[in-house]
Amino acid sequence: MSSISDLIERVERLLLRHGELQRTNGLLLEQVQALTNERDSLRSRLAAARSRVDALLERLPAETETGKGDA
Repeated sequence: MSSISDLIERVERLLLRHGELQRTNGLLLEQVQALTNERDSLRSRLAAARSRVDALLERLPAETETGKGDA
């Protein structure tokens, strides 16, 4: 009879542990989603910054042969 009560106790502990792991997994999934969103936002900001830098570079005057060495 003792073995049945031991088994019941182990099953109850396993169920508690399972619940804890499910909660932990949910929190980790939320963190992954938040980090994925942050990464995507940073990629978008980086692309926008690159576009602005490229546009500024296009506006710079081209170096000319006569302009070299005048400084």
